Amino acid sequence: MRLFKSRHERDETQDDSHERRIGLVKRSIPVLIALLLGPIAMVALDNRRAVIRQDNVSRRQRSPDDIYAKQCATCHGKDGRAKTLKSKFIHARNFTDAQWQESVSDERLVNSITNGKGKMPAWGKKLSEAEINSLVKYVRSFKK
Repeated sequence: MRLFKSRHERDETQDDSHERRIGLVKRSIPVLIALLLGPIAMVALDNRRAVIRQDNVSRRQRSPDDIYAKQCATCHGKDGRAKTLKSKFIHARNFTDAQWQESVSDERLVNSITNGKGKMPAWGKKLSEAEINSLVKYVRSFKK
């Protein structure tokens, strides 16, 4: 019985050990990739679900109060008087002006909301026809 291995035997043992380590690394790569990409895939899936939920919410008709508050009040003011700082720069319309209310048809309001006018953005792709019509009635409610 020998206590020490010959140099040739040590080299063979090291080669076997090296090949085993390489094999282990090769088998571990897919697991490591899955561990790294798994959370990214979960975040992407959660984002997709959130977008689908948001689409479903946006497909339901929102109240004209909500639409006006989110899309119009920034420029036209909560009270429709266009007294905001932003409205002064872009010359937003004062919806409480009775003379203007008398001179503008509902059709023109629908067209302005749908296609935009001047510095006002178009909302035709973001609001349904029913929402635009309800918004026209809401704008009419500002008449004094």
